[in-house]
Amino acid sequence: MVDIMAQNAKAISVKGPDGRPLTIDDLPKPGVSRWVTRRKAEVVAAVSGGLLTQTEALERYDLTEEEFAGWSRLYSSHGRKGLRATRIQQYR
Repeated sequence: MVDIMAQNAKAISVKGPDGRPLTIDDLPKPGVSRWVTRRKAEVVAAVSGGLLTQTEALERYDLTEEEFAGWSRLYSSHGRKGLRATRIQQYR
């Protein structure tokens, strides 16, 4: 029974893009209309660290799977700089 609970347990905090702990309260509020690199990186870090599931992030921020997958790919390849809207063509 403990193993099942451990598998379903969510992280309380994860390492954020700046190295500091990131909690659910630190994440961007739902309804964000302007996605700066810091906010994108926080959402990607929250999902990869288990703070949110991908489905929760997509619903909370009204994102498409393709949009989030692009953020994840660019962040893992190029870090926060890869998430800049002005650099997307350069990094793709």
